[in-house]
Amino acid sequence: MRRLLRPLWVVLALVFLIEAWLWDRLEPIVAWFVDRIPLKAMKDWFGDKIDHLSPGATLIVFVVPLIPLFPLKMIGLWLLAHKYFVSAVLVIVFAKLLGMGITAFVFDVTREKLLQMRWFNRLYEFLLSAREWSRAQMAPIKAALIQFRQQFRMRSSSRFVERLRRRVHMFR
Repeated sequence: MRRLLRPLWVVLALVFLIEAWLWDRLEPIVAWFVDRIPLKAMKDWFGDKIDHLSPGATLIVFVVPLIPLFPLKMIGLWLLAHKYFVSAVLVIVFAKLLGMGITAFVFDVTREKLLQMRWFNRLYEFLLSAREWSRAQMAPIKAALIQFRQQFRMRSSSRFVERLRRRVHMFR
């Protein structure tokens, strides 16, 4: 039974790692935007408003900004159902990146309050451990891919050198 579930776990780990990778990569982009536009002032204002809220109310503040993205994702699915594949992918990726950016921004401001809730803190710790688990699941696959890439480069470069030698000898 474990062997049958192994591919599912690998896919789950891969999806989770992609999400974590996007989160890590999006955070500097959000910081860049904060530096370029007055999001820093908005973040300070937002932080001041969050300070007097309870952790439960802060959770609502954390979730509410993501609600307007739902129709955008539905538009992407509609486009996909009507075979507008490129448009669908662009809309879905845009919605995903925008959602991750908003989540990163709001979570950065609300983290301390949210982590005061025991269940949220446990969920957060679980997600961090799941991220490490995902990396551990993918590590052997990643190592095998890197080894394959290196072997392919060595073989292709030695073939290239050999072909180059033959051509040079042809012109002598």
